[in-house]
Amino acid sequence: MQTLRETIWEFKNSGRGLGHFNISDSNQLHAVVGAAKEANLPVVVGLSEGERDFFPLAQVRALIDLYQLQGVQVYLNADHTYSIERVREAIDAGVDSVVVDGAKLAFDDNVALLKAGIAYARASGREVLMEGEIGYIGTSSNVIDTLPEGAAITEEMMTKPEELQKLVAESGIDLAAPAVGNIHGIVTSGQPKLSITRIAALAKAVDVPLVLHGGSGSPDEEFVEAIHAGIAMIHINTDLRVIYKEELTKALASAKEVAPYKFITPAVTAMQAYVAQKIRLFAGQ
Repeated sequence: MQTLRETIWEFKNSGRGLGHFNISDSNQLHAVVGAAKEANLPVVVGLSEGERDFFPLAQVRALIDLYQLQGVQVYLNADHTYSIERVREAIDAGVDSVVVDGAKLAFDDNVALLKAGIAYARASGREVLMEGEIGYIGTSSNVIDTLPEGAAITEEMMTKPEELQKLVAESGIDLAAPAVGNIHGIVTSGQPKLSITRIAALAKAVDVPLVLHGGSGSPDEEFVEAIHAGIAMIHINTDLRVIYKEELTKALASAKEVAPYKFITPAVTAMQAYVAQKIRLFAGQ
């Protein structure tokens, strides 16, 4: 099986997008893997610090190893990691990549955190892709009423090409996640639009794959435009959480069954359908 590095560069070079979906439990993992099988496409699953406190990375790694033995091209990412201690913990657990989130730190502190994480990853003896963030896009993968304070939603507040160039050059990151109008969570008062022109400028400025965080709530047309402009991977979390909750709520309200697999299955089926549609879209199918 290809490594994650090989896969994401293949997608970048062919003008396609790789799908990344956050999970909190094995039911969501089952849905994402089912979608990858259905579409015959690679996929990345990620867990933020809170998600992996509930569903430990060592357990996820063991399940992913089993899925890989079955021929599924699925990779494991430690999403939004805020300290060097959690970075080391994730690498020790066997992840394929780590998002080192220093977006709210001063630039030099962000670089220092990234460099410390990269040094540990390189010393691990395994290939672990390290991703850096620059530009604040919020932190809540939830349904929110208003935009988070300080989020980069105007052109002036978005990541600038020279800022991204400096981050890549000084840190040595493998992947870069900029602020381009994207926001974590679904904003009920109106989802901000992605800046396709800013994405294109950033893609020209650096020679590392660009990652779009906060994909929930954005329309398919914007995803396609963003990928054509230079995005190589798209993160989605809130949309999947909403589907899970809504479908499970409906099943519990109407079901007379007490067997968990019977009332969980509709939610897994709905999540799988959503992920399959998105990874096909991102891959240009």
